[in-house]
Amino acid sequence: MPLPFLTADRAFDAADDVALPYDDRDLWRRPYRPGPWRVGVAALMLLLASFVLFSAIIIAATESLSSAGVVFGVAVVVIACALRLLRMGAWVSAHGVRHVGFLSTRTVAWQQVTSVRTVQQPVRWLGLPRTVQGQALLLVRRDPSAQTSRPLLTSHNADFLAREGAFDRAADAVEAWAGEYRQG
Repeated sequence: MPLPFLTADRAFDAADDVALPYDDRDLWRRPYRPGPWRVGVAALMLLLASFVLFSAIIIAATESLSSAGVVFGVAVVVIACALRLLRMGAWVSAHGVRHVGFLSTRTVAWQQVTSVRTVQQPVRWLGLPRTVQGQALLLVRRDPSAQTSRPLLTSHNADFLAREGAFDRAADAVEAWAGEYRQG
């Protein structure tokens, strides 16, 4: 019996990213899978946290509990950072679109959105200061006084680096959600 959810390299099925009729469209969902860069960094962080937790146990057995508590606190911070890294990205629901960053989260209701479009522009490579030419999914708001927002998705972020097809599918999915809910 094949287990398709265990294979990461299976062919894309268009029905995978489309919500089923019985799915609750009010729940926040990511219209794409997290990329290998994001998952790999989070896995390395969790591996580091396991070593730090193991050292906290050794310190608790040999030295003071206060030192072990500090090391345990460091491990908890590393685990929280890894989990937050996995939550980063664009999320959609019937209420609007949510851009989750590492330190902040922005939510925009669909009624405030004029358009969602893909443009060619310089984008940051893996979130670093270096920019390269790529694609970005931009959210245009109705309020002209609203601050210019960062792109929702870019073709060179941790989810889509070297995965142009995945970026195109994700951008199309967000644009489809916007098209469906902007009109009511």
